[in-house]
Amino acid sequence: MTKVLIIGAGHAGGTAAALLRQYGHEGPIVLAGEEPAPPYQRPPLSKAWLKGEADLEALLLRPESFYAEQAIELRTGTTATAINPAGRTVAFADGTVETYDALILATGSTARRLALPGADRADLLELRTLADAGRLKAALGPGKKLAVVGGGYVGLEAAASARALGADAVVIERMDRVLARVASHTLSEFFTGYHRKHGVEILTSAEVTGFEDAGVRLADGRLIEADAVLVGVGALAREELARTAGLHCLNGVVVDGEARTSDPAIWAVGDVTYRPVPVHGGAMHRLESVPNALEQAKQAASAIVGRTAPTPEAPWFWSDQYDLKLQIAGLPDGADRQVVRGDVEAGAFAVFHLAGDRIVCVEAVNAPAEFMAGRMMIGKATPVDGGRLADLSVSMKAVAAG
Repeated sequence: MTKVLIIGAGHAGGTAAALLRQYGHEGPIVLAGEEPAPPYQRPPLSKAWLKGEADLEALLLRPESFYAEQAIELRTGTTATAINPAGRTVAFADGTVETYDALILATGSTARRLALPGADRADLLELRTLADAGRLKAALGPGKKLAVVGGGYVGLEAAASARALGADAVVIERMDRVLARVASHTLSEFFTGYHRKHGVEILTSAEVTGFEDAGVRLADGRLIEADAVLVGVGALAREELARTAGLHCLNGVVVDGEARTSDPAIWAVGDVTYRPVPVHGGAMHRLESVPNALEQAKQAASAIVGRTAPTPEAPWFWSDQYDLKLQIAGLPDGADRQVVRGDVEAGAFAVFHLAGDRIVCVEAVNAPAEFMAGRMMIGKATPVDGGRLADLSVSMKAVAAG
């Protein structure tokens, strides 16, 4: 029987293992991950878990007993060191070697590091794993101050959680606005204002030149004092195993619409991949999100068991900050205008990115109807009238119906 080996026991790898069984795969499945915990959800690390609203059991994708019940061999705390595609084997740091008939790489991503003085300090924090979140949580509390380098979603979520725990927070962003690489100006301005209302200091166009005992040094000479410093300036695909094995890599492991790599016996899923997005004309992207991990897990599991490929989905993402639920569907590539629907000041609105008469992206803040309809319309390439889209007296159902 076909033996499937999965390297990486995060959301993508854990889901792929479960789906293989769900789809009828009867052969051996080995799920190997570096962390000591079974597969768990990472998004709550900067939100519910950090604030003490969720424990490890709540984070787990499935109870630990699930893996034994489904005859999935779960190997935690183990690191893969080399893939031998010709022999279809994987070597591990503990000296063991696993064979495979089908291999799924779900190695995820790693925090981008800054090449600055003090960037190798042991007390600098990042937020990728449960252990990272534990270190950050221990550093927060009343009377403490957190400096966040990088104004992306994880950094803003951590700042919001710090405030909820009674700590002060400052966000340092080198661009002229937070979320500059991933969101519209409207969204950036709204979140900047909302964080400031909650006591977070936001510094934009601020260049970090180094890290010191007392905090973060800026190019203008200022020292931003802090008890803890979190660096969140993006992530890089963990493609070393794949690249060394000779797989095609470009900003991640290159895969097709079935999550298959350049080796027909190897698939890759999740943050590590550089993949086509069919609803955006097949354009290649590296997507870092749980929905992407789930979609590609379905693709790989379906291909391995010979099941019909799942219907392509519009990419989507979310972020929780304070009492705000941000939901984003699609990608703004090729958009030529934006339509705002709702009340930005009231914190219930959506920004639609249009290319001609088609929605290609929607950013929805506390606007679930706009998100759901926008996501559906992106997937179906439904033409839309911009005037009706902006008119709150016209329901999203009516807008979608034309």
